[in-house]
Amino acid sequence: MQDFIAGLPKAELHVHHVGSALPRIVAELAARHEGASPVPADPELLKDYFTFTDFGHFVTVYLSVVDLIRDAEDVRILTFEIARELARQNVRYAELTVTPYSHIKRGVPATAFCEAIEDARLSAERELGIQLRWCFDIPGEAGLPAAEVTLKTALEEKPEGLISFGLGGPEIGVPRPQFKPYFAMAKANGLYSVPHAGETTGPQTIWDAINELTPDRIGHGISAAQDPELMAYLAEHQLPIEVCPTSNVCTRAVPAIEEHPLALLSQAGVKFSINSDDPPMFGTTLENEYTVAARLLELDERGVAQLARNAVEQSFAPLDTKRAILGEIDSYVASHAM
Repeated sequence: MQDFIAGLPKAELHVHHVGSALPRIVAELAARHEGASPVPADPELLKDYFTFTDFGHFVTVYLSVVDLIRDAEDVRILTFEIARELARQNVRYAELTVTPYSHIKRGVPATAFCEAIEDARLSAERELGIQLRWCFDIPGEAGLPAAEVTLKTALEEKPEGLISFGLGGPEIGVPRPQFKPYFAMAKANGLYSVPHAGETTGPQTIWDAINELTPDRIGHGISAAQDPELMAYLAEHQLPIEVCPTSNVCTRAVPAIEEHPLALLSQAGVKFSINSDDPPMFGTTLENEYTVAARLLELDERGVAQLARNAVEQSFAPLDTKRAILGEIDSYVASHAM
């Protein structure tokens, strides 16, 4: 199964920019900006550093890594190396959640930031054969000032790869409704809505996102399993959720992988994709998440291939891109069966 998953063409819909920095890159940044952050410059020490007690601790550690990204060249290198790792896993298309505000407030100009990610995107498509697209993400803990900067950057800079508008960070103490005007403006300008909701809070956060932010997909959304009415709504309206199993355990959103509600959500007819969230920080990869999902859902190889199809179909990729990747998946499955 692991060999099958490794060769399977895939799409990744919920993966964070800084959270995807490989230990090697994080260590290089820590050495380059020594003293700027408590992040160790030794890749061997990062495993312990990336052991989280809860979601709040994860956010603290995450932001310490953000502190290492000081200029546009850091941004470009980080982005291209993320693409390289995704391409290694046969990811053909990825929607990368990017948080411009975190870098702009640390001194990277908005224009330089967008030019850096675009340069990496074009290089990755040319050299690695992977298509990257951007979700510009509001860090919810930074409130409305962050929303203002994120929306302004999206609408004024208009990087070619930008396709969606998101909301991440802690959910507790960060009500979804306050961000309604920003999502309305983003959608009016052609961006899809993909807020996080129902990761570390209950179903009401998902209802709030649905009612206030008009989502096209929900980031995480796993607490929907606590509300049969909500699961029925998601299924009826074909509103997909982006599931990241290992992440949910590492941040203590789920006590143990055996208690993950993925099977319950699937049985209720909720559409979902399998994703990796912040893979190096959680000691995982997209390949591993497919392996975990296969075990939770008791899937054979054809079932795992359907997971890959789900991600492609639920992506915001153009129709021709979807058709091309789905064709690759079909050919891969057929050749593997032979």
